[in-house]
Amino acid sequence: MKFRNPPVLLFILSVLSLSIPWTTAGTVSIDRFLQCLTKYPHPAHTIQESIYTPQNSSFQSVLVAHINNRRYSTAATPKPLAIIAAKNESHVQATVLCAKHHGLQIKIRSGGHDFEGLSYTSDVPFVILDMFNINSIDVNVADESAWVHSGATLGEVYYAIAAKTNVYGFPAGICPTVGAGGHFSGGGYGFMMRKYGLSVDNIVDAKLVTANGRILDRKSMGEDLFWAIRGGGGASFGVILSWKLKLVPVPPKVTVFNLTRTIEEGVTDLVYKWQTVAPKLPKEVFLRAQPQVKNIDTKGNKTVGVSFIGHFLGTSDKVVALLNESFPELGLQRKDCYEVSWVESTVFWAESPIGTPIEILLSKPTEPETFYKGKSDYVKEPIPKHVFDSIWKKMIEIEHIFGLEPLWWKNE
Repeated sequence: MKFRNPPVLLFILSVLSLSIPWTTAGTVSIDRFLQCLTKYPHPAHTIQESIYTPQNSSFQSVLVAHINNRRYSTAATPKPLAIIAAKNESHVQATVLCAKHHGLQIKIRSGGHDFEGLSYTSDVPFVILDMFNINSIDVNVADESAWVHSGATLGEVYYAIAAKTNVYGFPAGICPTVGAGGHFSGGGYGFMMRKYGLSVDNIVDAKLVTANGRILDRKSMGEDLFWAIRGGGGASFGVILSWKLKLVPVPPKVTVFNLTRTIEEGVTDLVYKWQTVAPKLPKEVFLRAQPQVKNIDTKGNKTVGVSFIGHFLGTSDKVVALLNESFPELGLQRKDCYEVSWVESTVFWAESPIGTPIEILLSKPTEPETFYKGKSDYVKEPIPKHVFDSIWKKMIEIEHIFGLEPLWWKNE
């Protein structure tokens, strides 16, 4: 290998984002960039087989395979000059060094689930460093840990953990096609966060490539940088190669449920009370409220229904008793609940029917399925009851969906 570790001077990866006029990049820059890549050979995988340019027949399919939002899959969407579907660390290092040298911006894509297409679009000449081939997962039950490469999806992470154990899991998101690299870089919240915090609260090591091509782990990068990459955003400080997760204990069976109530069934009062109940429940309980527009009849009349979606690290009898004491208005019954394994609960949260084989966690879309605009915000005080009436009215008018989640948790 020809890589050397330059002096210990860490450049924030934004150094790579050199904005130069599109017209000056042109063919010359991309040709020189591609030639530069060949200077860093790998004995097992030549980088040439990982390069896709618009002249390749597979370019378009590789580009859209990890675009989650159809808003950024149009003819007007800026396209990369090349996609480097890296297969090993040396490919990542070569891409970083060559893009930096030739003034091309790098967009680093793990799963492509960012709402605004930040991992695969740009207003300046750019290349995509696609991580989907670097997706190995090594679960060590004895050590209660797992090394996860950035190209792995959350579904693959959950599946790999469950293949080794039924008494450990990991707190992360509900969408199985989200890439681990970007999810953990942004913090990573999910349905076990009230018990175990964010994903990054359970990450104990990482490996990244810096803007000068060095590979660092937690010890060599130092605690400040290790703190920053856990929530500081994907590609802000380097290209994350892999994360070391600390697995968390889960019972052999957990309980899930999904109850829907409409405006006509008094859902406004339920949601209003949910705001004060959800954060005070035992931390083993996660209770989400998800409003959506529903048809009342075949004549086009509509209402709003709110799905109260729950997850409990324990048996159904216990969670029914808990909620009937603290939130009796919801009316949760034993027949509404399903006791499943932890990995089966991840399938439930992915909106698949109970009983769906867990292999669905390994499925990946081949092109974007939805066209959407996603926004989020936080509130420090409960939303007044009368405001929900206005929200329901607006939802029916525009027929959009939104979610309410108890994003807070209590650490003891």
